[in-house]
Amino acid sequence: MTPLHIETLGQGPDLVLLHGWAMHSGIWSSVREQLSQQFRLHLVDLPGHGLSPASEPGTLDHLADIIAEILPKHCMLGGWSLGGQIAMELALREPERVQKLVLISTTPCFVKRDDWESGMERKLLQLFLENLKLNYATTINRFLTLQMSGDRDASKILSQLRKHFFQRAEPDPSALEKGLKILQHSDLRDRITAIRQPVLLLHGENDVITHSAAADWMHQQLPQSQRVMFPHCGHAPFLSYPEQFLTCLNEFRTHA
Repeated sequence: MTPLHIETLGQGPDLVLLHGWAMHSGIWSSVREQLSQQFRLHLVDLPGHGLSPASEPGTLDHLADIIAEILPKHCMLGGWSLGGQIAMELALREPERVQKLVLISTTPCFVKRDDWESGMERKLLQLFLENLKLNYATTINRFLTLQMSGDRDASKILSQLRKHFFQRAEPDPSALEKGLKILQHSDLRDRITAIRQPVLLLHGENDVITHSAAADWMHQQLPQSQRVMFPHCGHAPFLSYPEQFLTCLNEFRTHA
């Protein structure tokens, strides 16, 4: 078993949160204390990110295998961006343990394809990886800026994002590359209708990394889904609208 850094706090029903590519669990700092008042909160650093060591082979299946080993018996599982794809995979594999699913600014398919316009250009993701090898800090700052594109208060939220991000060590280069390959190649569209748990979709309407049309599509495909769109919001609604984000999770916990 690959050791993972997991911070557990609070009391209540179990809520596991998975962060996105190149990030770490400190990204939840602005909502963690409030969430811990309603949930037993588990904040996970994915392999090669934050304080968790890297692990081979770093595929989506492998990451799901690792997270599956630490999932509580009955939990709500939330995933942001790349973490959302891992959460979807786990919901399909572990329907008894993953009782509710929260998908935050995520998509079943990150890149554009002939039959999928709601994705990023593949070459843009590749450019990020190439630039990471040349100048890590500059490239990450550009990635963080892209996440806040279209946000109502982009400068303020970007400052928060940078503060949280640089509090921990740089991600493992091999983990970044493997995570990027997941973003480039993973496509869960054919399997998503098999998710039977209640699903909460939280998405910024101005998200340029995972287009809001992807959330619309998932809402149509998932039989037990609720969708909340955050206006004038980029890729991180938990930073842009923390109070509304908390309200959504608490209502989903009690009513879904």
